[in-house]
Parts: sequence; C-alpha cells; structure tokens
Amino acid sequence: MSEAFISIQTISDLHRFYNYGGPKHPLITVIDLKNVTRPDKNFANYLYTIDLYMIIYKKFKGSLKYGRSTYDFQEGTLMFTAPNQVMSPSADTEIEEGWFLAFHPDFIYGSDLGRKIHKYSFFQYDSNEALHISEDEKILLDEVIVRIKKEYSQNIDQHTQGLILNQIEMVLNYSDRFYDRQFFTRNKTGNDITQRFESLLNDYFNDEELIEKGIPEVKYFAEKLNLSPNYLSDLLSKSTGKTTIEHIHLNVVEKAKHILLGTSKTVSEIAYELGFEHPSHFTKVFKAKAGISPLHFRKQFPGQN
Repeated sequence: MSEAFISIQTISDLHRFYNYGGPKHPLITVIDLKNVTRPDKNFANYLYTIDLYMIIYKKFKGSLKYGRSTYDFQEGTLMFTAPNQVMSPSADTEIEEGWFLAFHPDFIYGSDLGRKIHKYSFFQYDSNEALHISEDEKILLDEVIVRIKKEYSQNIDQHTQGLILNQIEMVLNYSDRFYDRQFFTRNKTGNDITQRFESLLNDYFNDEELIEKGIPEVKYFAEKLNLSPNYLSDLLSKSTGKTTIEHIHLNVVEKAKHILLGTSKTVSEIAYELGFEHPSHFTKVFKAKAGISPLHFRKQFPGQN
C-alpha cells in the first residue's frame, strides 16, 4: 500500500484534523496532546505535510518517523518543525503527556522574530537530534506556553501579537540555551563526531579525483555521519568554534597554500584542481580565511616554488 499525503495548511486544518474544536486565533494555537482524537485508525499509513511552525513537547511510548530517522520517545523531548516538513507517526505510539505550539508563518511575517527565525537552526534538525529536557526545564517552558494560550484566548487587541511574539521568542531562546547544555553534557559524543568529521574531510581533500568531485557541501558530511546539516554545524561550532563550512574552507586554504608554494601553477589552475568552478570564488574564499589573496600569499615566499 502506497503512503498518501495529508496536507495541513492552516490552524483551522490542524484543529479539524485532531477534532479539537474551533481555534481561538486563526494563526496560532496550543494543543494539549492528551485531549486530541486521532482522525482514523489508519492514521499511521499517511505522511503529513504541515505548513506551520511547530514546537512539540512529547512524552510518550512509541516512535515517530521524521526526516531520515525513526525516533523512540521514552523521555520528555522537544522537537521543532518548520513549514513543509514531512512527518509520519507509528501505530504503536501512546501519548503520556505533551503539547505543541503551532503558528502560521503569517503570524511572524514582518516582525523581528520573522526576520531572524532562520537563526534558530534546530527547526531543521532531525528527530534523533531532539532536545531532551529536564523536569525543571519543562516546568519553565510550560509557564510560557500557558501565557501564550491565555493571551490569544482573551480579547485580541493591538498588543496581542507583540506580546505573544515575545513569548514565542522566549521559548526559542530557552531552547537555544538548553541545546547548549545538551551539547556540553554529551561532550564525548560530540568529540567522536568531530574526529570522524575531520577524518572524512581529510580523506575527501586527499582524493585524486577532487577536481571532478568539486568542493564538498555540508550535506555530504552530514549524510556520512547520519546527522542533519544544521545539527552537524551547530555541534562543530560548540566543540571547535567553527561551523562545517568554515572547516571545509580552512581545509581548502591549507591545501591551496601548499600548492601555491610547491608549484608554479596559476591561481586558476589551483582553483580548478581544488574543485572550484570559478577561480574568483576560490580567491574570495582564500582571502576570507588567509587575509590576503593567493597571489600576494605566494609573493611573500619568493623562491619557494
């Protein structure tokens, strides 16, 4: 049986899907997962595309397929989904407690949060990279969620949206802090991933077919490590101070320096050898990391090639 897609485009669609009554606000809602009704017994046969931002706290028995992974929720975890992502629950899930905050992109459009929400990279994490929160952290988030629900449930006025946006941003900032804690407490795992990444990076740039392969994308290493690109970059940033793309560019520049000083190849030849389609892009990356252009770097060491 092929899986069918169910599209949830609005807050009203979401309420109808869960038989949760009419929403009190057209663009934002908080749903108590203990009070939802599954639409039909075959719900696990569907894939769901949701055109909403969702922040989901769940503590349940069972699994949820999200992105490339299946995740077993045996403890309280927080997940973040951006619009147009695909989710699929399994038939054995049993919710013990939980809630989710859902809001339409239009709710944050034109606001300060709307302009910077992309900076909260955990909206692009896979489910196996969910945030595990302590009881104290859960209580803190619950308090903010209650304030959001109370604000949109009362008479809506000119202050409502701004006050709710402040509370959503508070949830995101707390989550950012809690992820920092999680990266720190799982330091050994992070170090292992960092070492594996560095090994993959070295192998890639030592490949004689680099000119055909081109400069690697972050996605290449993330897939090798079974991580989402954003999670890998955030993990590397926490453990090394540099994102994945910064590591890639630094490796490119180091390899370029050896070629500049060890050969008489032109900058264009070196650029193509390192996998760049355009020499100008290579020069830009080199200058950004080395502080000077490739030609000026070579002139600093006359007689080396």
